Amino acid sequence: MPKINRPRRGSLAFSPRKRAKSPIPKYQSWPLYEGAPILQGFAGYKVGMTHVIMVDDHKSSPTEGKEIMVPVTVIEVPSMKVAAIRAYSRDTYGKHALTEVWAEQLDTILGRRITMPKDYNSEAAMKKLSDAVAAGIVAEIHAVTYTQPAALSGVPKKVPDLMEIKVGGADVKKQLEFALGLLGKEVTLNNVVQTGAFADITAITTGKGTQGAVKRWGIALRKRKHSVGGKERHIGTLGPWNPHHVRWQVPQIGQLGFQQRTEFNKRILKFSENASEITPAGGFINYGILKNPYVLVKGSIPGPVKRLIRIRPAIRMGEQVARMPAIQFVSVQSKQG
Repeated sequence: MPKINRPRRGSLAFSPRKRAKSPIPKYQSWPLYEGAPILQGFAGYKVGMTHVIMVDDHKSSPTEGKEIMVPVTVIEVPSMKVAAIRAYSRDTYGKHALTEVWAEQLDTILGRRITMPKDYNSEAAMKKLSDAVAAGIVAEIHAVTYTQPAALSGVPKKVPDLMEIKVGGADVKKQLEFALGLLGKEVTLNNVVQTGAFADITAITTGKGTQGAVKRWGIALRKRKHSVGGKERHIGTLGPWNPHHVRWQVPQIGQLGFQQRTEFNKRILKFSENASEITPAGGFINYGILKNPYVLVKGSIPGPVKRLIRIRPAIRMGEQVARMPAIQFVSVQSKQG
């Protein structure tokens, strides 16, 4: 009997496929940056998709120099506020939170997300942070930022989403000075990435609940003779006789979706503060009308409408170079069909 070989069904790269702990994505790494201090991240909310007509500027493309239609995702990006500065030390076991300084004036609505400090000595915290930077203990400076969903009309929530964003730069002392200048103030997407640049988009994917092995792993359906009793969507085997347990590589039923995923090297095609120019007649489906600055990202991104989206400068661009896109037309046709 011939030996039959085939590629396995489904990638094991993201195992175990379980639900994300939080709808707010988390970054474990940040791009290497040696220039003047900048914030290395931002967040917005997914609105929907449309399309633009632009000049193809990809070198050696069959349509180079010609007008092409490009699908884009709209993300509403109202300004974020910096609530605190957090310093990290580093040793052989990784980085550890060292100390932090919170802004003196915080929005009252933030108290619905975290417990607001009552007796907080900002001067003592600032002295501890400055001494740690002077002693060379601090390895990284992060800004604790929060979104302002109350400014949105399409997202039915008021409680801010809290997250950390790394302050990039070559010198820790300059990073601290830059972060202190932002403490308690608002920042915009322009502080992070520019039009034409490449960015990494991270979000929690659309949850699909418990699904079988066919949809979850893409295994083949059983043949008619092997599917007696309505078991055509079951797996053919649970694995070998030895070892005497079911290995984790066996495709089985389980959670599908609501998992953190990152799309690398997504091109920022447009950033604008005029929300009325992108809102179609009747608004976006399941979202509504935009009222804040927005950004157009080439292609699709993870997650459903209204999901929090995190944006980070591209961490592995390779040979790609940022270039200003030549957009000729942006579709604002109604999405109602």
